[in-house]
Amino acid sequence: MKQKKSRVVRYNKWGYIFLIPFVAVYLIFQLTPLVSTIWNSFFENYRSGLKQIGPNFIGLANYAKILSSGELWRYAGNTMIMWIIGFVPQIFFSLLLAAWFTDPSLRLKGQRFFKTVIYLPNLIMASAFAMLFFTLFADSGPVNSILINLHLIAKPYKWMSHVASTRNLIGLMNFVMWFGNTTILLMAGMMGIDQSLYEAAEVDGATSTQIFFRITLPLLRPILVYVLITSLIGGLQMFDVPQILTNGTGDPMRSTLSMIMWLNKHLYSKNYGMGGALSVLLFIITAVLSIIVFKFTQERNS
Repeated sequence: MKQKKSRVVRYNKWGYIFLIPFVAVYLIFQLTPLVSTIWNSFFENYRSGLKQIGPNFIGLANYAKILSSGELWRYAGNTMIMWIIGFVPQIFFSLLLAAWFTDPSLRLKGQRFFKTVIYLPNLIMASAFAMLFFTLFADSGPVNSILINLHLIAKPYKWMSHVASTRNLIGLMNFVMWFGNTTILLMAGMMGIDQSLYEAAEVDGATSTQIFFRITLPLLRPILVYVLITSLIGGLQMFDVPQILTNGTGDPMRSTLSMIMWLNKHLYSKNYGMGGALSVLLFIITAVLSIIVFKFTQERNS
């Protein structure tokens, strides 16, 4: 027995050895910057012209300044609106496509081709997508030319000068980039559902709609929760698309300025204290929203 235990210990040590690279990378590239960010958030540390102010310890003053300014909630609202515009059609079309592709009764031809096509936008850089949309929806771009030729508008529409159109373009880009990835995840979840449940439901005379809402959706809830939380985290980190589309200004009237764009402005101006405080607040907001989503879906599931 003692000899068997020693063999298990010798075997287990290899698991810890293989974990060393991950632990080292985590400590160097994640934990250390996280601690450094939290530490810097308690200091006044910025550059005013050629003069360096600080670092001077000021406690929670940076947090109080951000929370009292009202800008945090304004830019958080911008971020959530643009995320919702992209996520709602994303989850709808992803569920629809996943149901089609996994339904054996439809016998769709060329499934591999279509699966590849819908996933391709996920492989394209967001900056390239933003440049593409910037060109398409420019004042003299192809979209305005087509609309004028169809006599739908009399003169070029300034897509980037209106709050609604700019936000919708950003939401549309996020939808196009990510709905393929969401479709693949939902397809994997649907393919893992026991087919005997569908067969029993069909024998009982259930319609396709009843099967989808009574069997597929309830059993797909863990995947939907995962998609919702990861999409929410990605939405709160929205940066490259609005940054390139609006040239970093967040116009019109800063209605497309996301929280990460605001954070980037603090870091660009060397205001490390405010940047650190904003990073910590963003981390807290992300954690709180993720917990709320998880708890809400868990309660609904119980």
